[in-house]
Amino acid sequence: MPEALRITDLHVRYGRGESQVKALNGVNLVQQEGEIYCLVGESGSGKSTLALAIMGLLPGSATVPKGSIVFNGVDLLKANSEYLRTLRGNEISMVFQDAQAALNPVHLVGPQLEEVIRAHTDVSARTANTMAQDILRELGLPDPRRIMGSYPFSLSGGMCQRVVMAIALVLGPKLLIADEPTSGLDVTLQAEILDRLKRLSADQHASILLITHDMGVVAHMARDVGVIYAGSMVESAPVIPVFKEPQHPYTYSLLQSVARLDDVDKNLQPMRGAPPDMVDLPDECPFLPRCNKALARCRAEPKPALAEIGPGHTVACYNPMTPIEQR
Repeated sequence: MPEALRITDLHVRYGRGESQVKALNGVNLVQQEGEIYCLVGESGSGKSTLALAIMGLLPGSATVPKGSIVFNGVDLLKANSEYLRTLRGNEISMVFQDAQAALNPVHLVGPQLEEVIRAHTDVSARTANTMAQDILRELGLPDPRRIMGSYPFSLSGGMCQRVVMAIALVLGPKLLIADEPTSGLDVTLQAEILDRLKRLSADQHASILLITHDMGVVAHMARDVGVIYAGSMVESAPVIPVFKEPQHPYTYSLLQSVARLDDVDKNLQPMRGAPPDMVDLPDECPFLPRCNKALARCRAEPKPALAEIGPGHTVACYNPMTPIEQR
């Protein structure tokens, strides 16, 4: 299957000097065309930084010392600003985590949506208005004309979320990055938005990079899953092996802290400890202080690289949950 996106050994730093925050530390990711890839991890693990790096929207304080982000055969880290400007909103779009903050509070919703259409096409103002109303209607907003004449602060959180999704989807992008699009929404609205994303992937053959910390969303949406911790990818696999046989102790601990419908008597086990200081990361595995399977090797050697342990299943661990001789 053709690749939509390939990220290789990506490093991102914030700040300068000794107080540099090591936000991403060698991330590798392959997104297939037309598939939903879920990126999961705790808050502060680097998920949103990765999304901003793909979009070319990292703040001025950020640097990318090494790595590549290849989309349509072009390394986006080497592309000029004009190319990225034509790409964003047209070929690659992003649904931001905080929908109300992503919208300009002093402008009506309609002009914000129409601006995206007219920036990337040659359609008339009337056609842009019609396209904007159509996409709002498709996303379940019953009175698009009224919505377009409203300010973001007068809309509910769910309505703002759909408007942001409309802005991202109106031009039918090849790659949609959804950064926790259901956070802060009630479960009914969450299910509706996730189902719309699945239909988008199926109907338009769009690739979706879905960023979340909710393992329930991962089970419902993903074909492939990447688990990120302290700015590094620690496990990547199809969704079923991740849930049935997680190999990295961090992935295993995440699943142990989540209730499951197929095991109602399960005792939840909160993950002990706290994530590492991203300014002073150790050379060894960053999960070491929280790991109950650590070996002497884990303390003596640099952090392990991703290694394949099964078809499409890679893990960065010296002592995975299932020993090699048992696999």
